Amino acid sequence: MNLKLLSKSSILVFGDVMLDRYVYGSVDRVSPEAPVPVLKPMKEEVRLGGAANVALNLSSLGSKVSLIGISGKDSSSTQIFNLLKENKIKNELVKSSLPTITKLRLLSSKQQLLRVDSEEEFTKEDWNSVKKRFDKSIALNSNNLLIISDYGKGTLQDIPGLIKKAKKFKKIVLVDPKGNNFSKYKGADVITPNFSEFIGEVGAVKSEREITAKAKSLIKSLKLGALLVTRGPEGMTLFNKEKGKVVRFNFPTQAQEVFDVSGAGDTVIASVAAALSTGFDMTSAVKLANVAAGIVVGKSGTATASISEIEPHFTGEDLVFSLKDAKKHSTMLRKNGKKVVFTNGCFDILHAGHVHYLEQAKKLGDELVVGLNSDSSVKTLKGASRPINNLEQRARVLSSLQCVDKIVSFTDETPIKLIKEIKPDILVKGGDYKVKDVVGRKEIKSWGGEVKIIPLVPGLSTTNIIKKLK
Repeated sequence: MNLKLLSKSSILVFGDVMLDRYVYGSVDRVSPEAPVPVLKPMKEEVRLGGAANVALNLSSLGSKVSLIGISGKDSSSTQIFNLLKENKIKNELVKSSLPTITKLRLLSSKQQLLRVDSEEEFTKEDWNSVKKRFDKSIALNSNNLLIISDYGKGTLQDIPGLIKKAKKFKKIVLVDPKGNNFSKYKGADVITPNFSEFIGEVGAVKSEREITAKAKSLIKSLKLGALLVTRGPEGMTLFNKEKGKVVRFNFPTQAQEVFDVSGAGDTVIASVAAALSTGFDMTSAVKLANVAAGIVVGKSGTATASISEIEPHFTGEDLVFSLKDAKKHSTMLRKNGKKVVFTNGCFDILHAGHVHYLEQAKKLGDELVVGLNSDSSVKTLKGASRPINNLEQRARVLSSLQCVDKIVSFTDETPIKLIKEIKPDILVKGGDYKVKDVVGRKEIKSWGGEVKIIPLVPGLSTTNIIKKLK
């Protein structure tokens, strides 16, 4: 999974915007007025919460995000706007005469002592104002996915209408649900309840088999594409509709240490959304979300996971796209008027000549897809002593280059199957080839593409490097 691609996602978030305040202090005595601890405040922090925290999680993954919601005309609202500006998050927030939704947490020695919630249900007038902003934003081509972040605080007064409108504009819809009436989420592509919310909707369950049966029934009744249940220490369970059948996948928890679970659901839906928005399949999206959530619960309060924190959890093989994902993503890019460039090779020992060649290839379009020979394919082409570096190692080095967007492995001697499926706009080969000898030249011309030859850097090759080492 090439995490750099997440920066190409563009997402609209609509929901309950909150401010999370944290007051940290020490407790050395009990109040003489009542048997309660006395907190001596030492530090205070303010963070984005609710739908705003979803937007922040997306931003930390590199996604382009726009936030719609309601705040008050108070100091909490000012703090929210400042935090959004600081994190470069676009917003269309309506200012209500009612207070901003605020959660105040009092903590001592990493232990939460008390939470104070300030909230009032927003008015019909507030809803009409924020709905106008949603109608304008959902019609834009700059986003292809909508997250509905429902905390049950009164911002979202017609969720079925939002889903219907989003579907009219062919947007992917993800919902983080609340309450025990999921019927309002009918028609969403994915909903992400925690286990308590899930059983609150479907009733008590006594076995894993019963969980599966009730999940399948829920998907059918709500016409969902997928249901992702977050289960705390037991990880996540995905029920995904594939070719008309619901398939179950279990993802064990990635958390090494659980410090604070607040906001973990925001991280999950943000990670899934970022992946789906850029063309990854559902299982890859949940794998990303599982890693990100495992990082976040090890931090204090509502938090985010960055690409640099997530990347070490993915191996070189994780960075290789399946042909299905590559095809899906390239199709999506072309629909948005982008040019896909394709090249292929063994890239056994990456050298300056390779880097120059790949950089020049990327300049020919918007996205560079590299077909990477499998280990067996390299052996067939180069001899029994090759490859020097296995597929995982070669993929990790290639993916570190800014110019490489996607890597797809192939086992055949030629990448013709990849070329036919991905249908790139431009097919690139090195200067040691003539156009008439390039595999796929006829196919790419049949759909209006072209073949480009890039001159090689003289004297630089993997074979020459190996000879020098000997």
